[in-house]
Amino acid sequence: MVKRGKAALLIFFILGSSSILFQGKSFSQTYRLEPVEVVASPVIEGNKVTEYGSQITTVTKKQIDSLNALDLPSAVRRAPGVNISRYNLVGSYGGAQGGAIYIRGMGAERPGAEIQTLIDGQPVFQGVFTHPLMDLLSVDNVERIEIYKGAQPVFLGNMSHGAVNLVTKQKTTPGFETKIGTAYGSYSTWNTGLAHGGKIKEFDYYLIGSYKTSSGHRENADGQLQNYFGRMGYDLSKEWRLSFTAGYTDNWAQDPGVAGSTKPPVIPRFTTRDAIYDFTVSHSHSWGTGQIKLFYDDGLVRWRQYDSTRREQFDSNTDWDNQGFKLEEKLRLWPGGEIVLGYDYLYYGGKFEEVRPAQTRRLEDTFFYNSAPYLAISQVFGEKIQFIPSAGIRYNMSRYFGDEVGWQAGLVMRYKETEFHAQYARGFNLPGVYVVYQYQVWNLGDSWKNLKAEKIDHYEVGVTQKFTSWLKGDLTLFWDYGKDRLIFKSPPPRFENLVEYHTQGAEMTITLTPFPELEIFVGGTYLEKSPDDLPYAPKWTFTGGLAYRFLEHFLLNMDGQYVADRYVSNPRYPTATPDKVGDYYLLNAKLTYRLKWKQYPVQTDFYLAGENLTNVSYEYLKGYPAPGITVMGGVNFYF
Repeated sequence: MVKRGKAALLIFFILGSSSILFQGKSFSQTYRLEPVEVVASPVIEGNKVTEYGSQITTVTKKQIDSLNALDLPSAVRRAPGVNISRYNLVGSYGGAQGGAIYIRGMGAERPGAEIQTLIDGQPVFQGVFTHPLMDLLSVDNVERIEIYKGAQPVFLGNMSHGAVNLVTKQKTTPGFETKIGTAYGSYSTWNTGLAHGGKIKEFDYYLIGSYKTSSGHRENADGQLQNYFGRMGYDLSKEWRLSFTAGYTDNWAQDPGVAGSTKPPVIPRFTTRDAIYDFTVSHSHSWGTGQIKLFYDDGLVRWRQYDSTRREQFDSNTDWDNQGFKLEEKLRLWPGGEIVLGYDYLYYGGKFEEVRPAQTRRLEDTFFYNSAPYLAISQVFGEKIQFIPSAGIRYNMSRYFGDEVGWQAGLVMRYKETEFHAQYARGFNLPGVYVVYQYQVWNLGDSWKNLKAEKIDHYEVGVTQKFTSWLKGDLTLFWDYGKDRLIFKSPPPRFENLVEYHTQGAEMTITLTPFPELEIFVGGTYLEKSPDDLPYAPKWTFTGGLAYRFLEHFLLNMDGQYVADRYVSNPRYPTATPDKVGDYYLLNAKLTYRLKWKQYPVQTDFYLAGENLTNVSYEYLKGYPAPGITVMGGVNFYF
């Protein structure tokens, strides 16, 4: 079924090319070169607080480019409170240590997941084993990345102890824009891409294609990413809009194995292909905004592995189909007030097989669903001093696991350059389709239906202060209490809702702009956890970065990070010996020479980027050394 993804993207490119040809000579007359800020905020664009007390960290395309990020983990790894794990320079091997993101200690569970990943609000995840896959979430398509660092039970629902939403590109002003770029670097790493967008009266479109490959910093650490994306939009009126997007990815990555271990006769390889579709009708009136979104996600995993105990190759094949719709209306029916009425329906699952020489085990097509109405309300009181209390509730009806209620309450206070926020949220995380297969293998029948949802209580308070025109900062305190976490027990083999855990900490960011050509960012996270071996929850994380323009044409971006030692084991299997990896610090930089041609509407960026410039030895997983110093040079053309 993923072949339909290629067909849909071909249609997009034909339509986009036709629209350019249709313009003919008028193309040069209607062309507009979008203004490009010379100095963009380093590391993150900033933090914002919604009317419902949720804090969102935003990373835009400008930060992605300045970090020379090739994928989602590398784009968000400098954001305070975010940590990552990976094996390779290009491509994520699997959905766990080989390629994953973690937010304030959340996101380590495999199978399953605590963090929801979305594209334009559409959930994108491996439908059988539930967890997100980084290679399905290309950063080449995005305008910005929104990172939710606390539970989102009302607006996002299941599997959202944290969340990452990728907002894709859209041409909103008349005319056309094109970007063509290529880069080459250490270990035969290539990054090539084309992006073109246009808006002709009521019609707009965007077309994107990219290709990345690397031989890897270790033997058998090679990988490849292919990404294609298209959008078509049409303004029916000033208030109503239609939008259709389609994306297709084709990726693979290999497992280099533990350093110093014997090379297996078969090199494990993780291959993913995925096609996603999104049709949205939206409106915007003075009295409110709303949308209806229909979406479909058709993907597969082909995982070649080697069993050293049996000395045989085996293959794990997963095919999933996730589909659903989202209805939401934000009504402003009286001064300062807002009511949100919504309904989500998600039908997800698929089939799985493990193929061995002597036996093939199969899970035939199996699907779960979540059906969830939700309601939220907020009210602004005051003018000079604003008080915004809010509350919301979601009632989730699932197939097999009964009903769950998620709720939240928040308060935002604003006075001049000061903003205070507080929030409580009760989230839930249901077992995935994987439990059906596991219990089938363990000959336990339908007893998996007795499992319960994992729960979390999230508390957060924070303050944001703009001290002067050149100095601003924020401080956030947070507490998370989790219970009923699913863990593996034996004998007999099974999952049980047993473990409780607790995290608490503080997060701070400071932005300084001493003069227009220079901006500096500093951020840090302090995290306490219980039990002490909670994985991917370092006690200290520090991040810093700067953007500096000099000599008119030059732009220097630098960023650095320190991550304390941490455990990296899977919490679903507490019987395994917890691994611990040491602390590390990294220093990276990118130097850009920007040239604007007077006689042509073209901007050219030549750049040289380097990572781990101090050649530090570090690892994300025990026995998997990360790359030393790497460099990449490239050029981008903007029309």
